[in-house]
Amino acid sequence: MEHFLTTLFLAIFLATVLNIILKKFGISQIIGYILTGIIISYGFHFKGANMDSLDAIAEFGIVFLMFTIGLEISIEKIKKMKEILLLNGFLQVAISAILIFFVAYLIFHLSIEISLIVALAFSLSSTAIVLPYLKQSRDIYTPYGERSTAILIFQDLAVIPILLLISFLTNDTLSISEVLIKTAISAAIILFFMFIFGKKIITWLLRFSADTRMEELFIGAVLSIVIGASLLAEYLGFTYSLGAFLAGMIIADTKFRIKVESDIVNLKDLLLGTFFFTVGVKIDIVYFLQNIHIVIGLFLLVMLLKAIAVYMIIRRKSDKNTAIKTAIALCQVGEFSFAIFTLASNQGVIPQETANFLVLISVMSMILTPFFLNNIYKISGALAKDLYESDKIETINDKNHIIVCGFSILGRVVAKDLEDRKLTFVIVSNDLRQVQLATKLGYKAFFGNLEKESVLEALKVEKSSSIIMTINETQDKILICDAIMKYCPTANIILKYESLDEKQLLSDLKIKKFIHAYAQIGKSLVEEATNSCDIKSYKYD
Repeated sequence: MEHFLTTLFLAIFLATVLNIILKKFGISQIIGYILTGIIISYGFHFKGANMDSLDAIAEFGIVFLMFTIGLEISIEKIKKMKEILLLNGFLQVAISAILIFFVAYLIFHLSIEISLIVALAFSLSSTAIVLPYLKQSRDIYTPYGERSTAILIFQDLAVIPILLLISFLTNDTLSISEVLIKTAISAAIILFFMFIFGKKIITWLLRFSADTRMEELFIGAVLSIVIGASLLAEYLGFTYSLGAFLAGMIIADTKFRIKVESDIVNLKDLLLGTFFFTVGVKIDIVYFLQNIHIVIGLFLLVMLLKAIAVYMIIRRKSDKNTAIKTAIALCQVGEFSFAIFTLASNQGVIPQETANFLVLISVMSMILTPFFLNNIYKISGALAKDLYESDKIETINDKNHIIVCGFSILGRVVAKDLEDRKLTFVIVSNDLRQVQLATKLGYKAFFGNLEKESVLEALKVEKSSSIIMTINETQDKILICDAIMKYCPTANIILKYESLDEKQLLSDLKIKKFIHAYAQIGKSLVEEATNSCDIKSYKYD
């Protein structure tokens, strides 16, 4: 394959097709990228130049991943979550690393340096898989979701000193203690430089580009900041990722954070996909299949050690079920282990064969993690009673009741009006915070997803007088309404829409009643304006 564009085309095409198929089974797109790399590496003849170009793009993906992680970690956020983020996060990384280090050093007889790198790499979990799952399932608002997110954020912070540590380990003239001291001092220097001088430059550039009201200039400014900060960090002897991460943290404290994040999210995902593709290319599938029993055995050992560590940490101040779910969510090996092992092998700290074997363990972890997450309630429910288990609702005895889907601001207004009219109604939401608030206000509320048949049966949708949809996301409206109509075609769904385009998307659902979100507001505004005019006229008369 002589041309780089041919390689790039095959990679994108195969990854797209595979991910469309895997998505139907709820499998992470990361697996699709890895499988694409494996297929291309065995089905086509690669030229070294092609892989060098893809490796460069892949490294760019890691840089953007660290930048977006930095956007999520403002100084204020760290202050608010300091206990569950800093304390729990530090304990998780430290205890997991210590357990894995002793296993690697005492049982498998690896050197101190290799044992340390393996322990630190395996102590990290997968932000790229776990966090999207928590957001999509709304579990991010549950107790275990909040604790998992906090620990993931700390792990992302820990990646930077780990990468720095590996860089300094290549210096044979320094001892381990000297490496640690040098790492801490160097990190302090670049932090001071970025947050004193870099913050002023970044803020000025974003404000200037935003004032032009030209999207391409704003995106150009963001790319300049990310690349510039990465090059600066590399010039000072650090990794590209450190500069990008610090740039993200600085922007997180500005008013431009949301716009920057939305503008580069798709670019980041595509570039990160290239990184996982290059990981797949480097996998020896024959060796993997020949040693799959060893790979699975070591993965299960690492998973067990991490799960025990996380469970002990969370159990100190949480119930048993929350601790179990957090342990399940974080027991896998994360995607940054690839970057750590690649960097360590490239700099000669870990033999290439050892690094390849460790990557196989990480790959196995990435493959199995989505299955653990999708069944996390079943697994935890078998081990301990769940106080906040989604979709597990006891059948109600009401008839001709009204079901209110969602309890945001509109849902609260609807519930208050229904209460004033003394009508029977129940509230259902897949956001635990909304359910807790509704329960606190004295309403009958349930934690569940209306698109699940078990929830529809428990709430007796077929015997309800109407279902009021107060949720905002169009995709959620389509999924829920479609599930309701399949379960009970005669259901009386009352649905709000905010634009004609949205109504068009919802028109195929055969909803009986559509309400324009701004129609009643407009009438009320006109009525208030008219009343005000009448009052003024009366006064002047």
